[in-house]
Amino acid sequence: MMRCRSLLVATVVGALVATPVWGQVAAKVPEFDAVSIKPFQPDSDRMMIRMQMKPDGYSASGTSVRMLIQYAYDLKSQDQISGAGAVGDKRFNIEAKMDADTVAALAKLSPEERTGQQRLMMQALLADRFKMKAHRESKELPIFELVVAKGGPKLKETDPNAPPMSPPAPPDGMGPPEGMRPQEGAPKVKAGMMMMTPGGIKAQGVPVVNLANVLTMQLHRQVVDKTGLTGKYDIDLKFGPEDGRAGMMQGDSAAGAPGPVTTDSGPSIFTAIEEQLGLKLESTKGPVETVVVDHLELPSEN
Repeated sequence: MMRCRSLLVATVVGALVATPVWGQVAAKVPEFDAVSIKPFQPDSDRMMIRMQMKPDGYSASGTSVRMLIQYAYDLKSQDQISGAGAVGDKRFNIEAKMDADTVAALAKLSPEERTGQQRLMMQALLADRFKMKAHRESKELPIFELVVAKGGPKLKETDPNAPPMSPPAPPDGMGPPEGMRPQEGAPKVKAGMMMMTPGGIKAQGVPVVNLANVLTMQLHRQVVDKTGLTGKYDIDLKFGPEDGRAGMMQGDSAAGAPGPVTTDSGPSIFTAIEEQLGLKLESTKGPVETVVVDHLELPSEN
């Protein structure tokens, strides 16, 4: 069994463009010129997942098909995907390159337009290599609303002259491999960036809606920003590393109450948000955009 000793996910936060086409690829969307897809073969007990959209293509190591779908269809959580089955859990190393004309055309677009085109290119890759067919459905599902707690917000507004923050430290027992110093080579948290480990979230200069998006990934349930806060903030949130999805599951009581007050190694994410940020997660129901996968195949190697 492969053990994950540590996992650090970095997210550069910017405007995300909702993909306008579902189940088919729009006409005249640029496509990758060359694509290599190979099964992921981890060579140690430490799983490292790397995903990067570059100016001239896309590069990934250990990415699952669900991760590709999540990116391609601009979803905040993989729990918004249904029907992917066992193929969706398979992991691959992917190298996709654009030709010079496509690189030049995308360079002329705004960041938001470029992101939208890159998502459509990933849809085309999924349709071509994984034979994927999908459609969109809006479903009434349990969600969390992020609101201001009774005592008021405790968020710190960002100082534009502040230096980058240190990355979040991994929880006890989930440190770096032997011979590597803590945080060696880990990137700093810069303005507009968020980083999360199993027991913490750090951000610099981000709006609350971006925190809601990261909490959606952490809790595997849609989190909607209802705080009314409009500034940009620094965030340093610490909670029990085992909370995450487990905390959400424990919060699925008949009354819809949040999870436990504490865990064995720290406060639950629900308690940490209230005590450290002055915000609160309230359980309710609401419409959630989902992707239903109608067909998906394993790709041939090349």
